[in-house]
Amino acid sequence: MASDLQPDLFGPVGQPAPRPGLLSEFRLGVSAQDPWGPESNSANLTGEILFAKPFTTADLFTSYFIPRPHIGGSVNFSGNTSFAYAGLTWTIDITPRVFIEGSFGGAIHNGETSAYTVPVGRAALGCSPLFRESGSIGVRLSANWSLLATVEHLSNAGLCDQNRGLTNIGARVGYTF
Repeated sequence: MASDLQPDLFGPVGQPAPRPGLLSEFRLGVSAQDPWGPESNSANLTGEILFAKPFTTADLFTSYFIPRPHIGGSVNFSGNTSFAYAGLTWTIDITPRVFIEGSFGGAIHNGETSAYTVPVGRAALGCSPLFRESGSIGVRLSANWSLLATVEHLSNAGLCDQNRGLTNIGARVGYTF
């Protein structure tokens, strides 16, 4: 019966979701670099590619534990620390439109590593590579577009002499394939 196919937020209910290819989503945004640290007063252009989950389950709850691999980068407009990263992202739907995310992985950077030679206005990150964690809250604007507020942190977790770390806060727009 036609009334059984009531439209949900992004299309008819009951239609199977299309199986994604290798790529899942592309994100582009800006962030404030380390707003409370030595590299404050500078901004970054960020980009990220999320790949499809390696496998899926029929159970929605179980599917939340399957991450999407990602790669990305952040280029600082003022010549401060820029970095490239890779890792895993977990996305949990709060409502059909609102979601939260967490990610964990590693990053390489072009920042300062020694506290003895750090110029004024730069952070002593201790070593490269670093760990990278991020958290986001997002809203789906349509079936393909989303907007996210993100906090990310890079640190060596005390494995090197210096561990100042770097925390960035920003916004990104995402396009889901």
